[in-house]
Amino acid sequence: MAGIPGRPKKGRRFGGDAAHQKAMMGNLVASLIAAEGLVTTESKAKALRPAFEKCLTKAKKGGVEHQRQVVAFIRDKDMAHKLFAEIAPRYAERPGGYTRILKLGPRHGDNAPMARIELV
Repeated sequence: MAGIPGRPKKGRRFGGDAAHQKAMMGNLVASLIAAEGLVTTESKAKALRPAFEKCLTKAKKGGVEHQRQVVAFIRDKDMAHKLFAEIAPRYAERPGGYTRILKLGPRHGDNAPMARIELV
């Protein structure tokens, strides 16, 4: 299939176009920052891990430009501030692997495999 505009070429796809997927990942990252743990489907948790870890790495580096990049991605200034001020200092010495995915079993309604993603 030749390239269709607006369609991601790699990674997990969750329906919708690229903008929808980016917005959904931003919302999931913001929710993970707020609650420091999240129950979602296994595939969304696996896709969320690299997106969150990139944001946390930017927060560890600090600086105005990195903060603007994170705010542009998650669209929530309060959660970005929490990430930079509270969460990033906790992982200052850790080289990576900030999240843990625990499999929970199938969801009752549609049998979708569920998982909990949380900060280590």
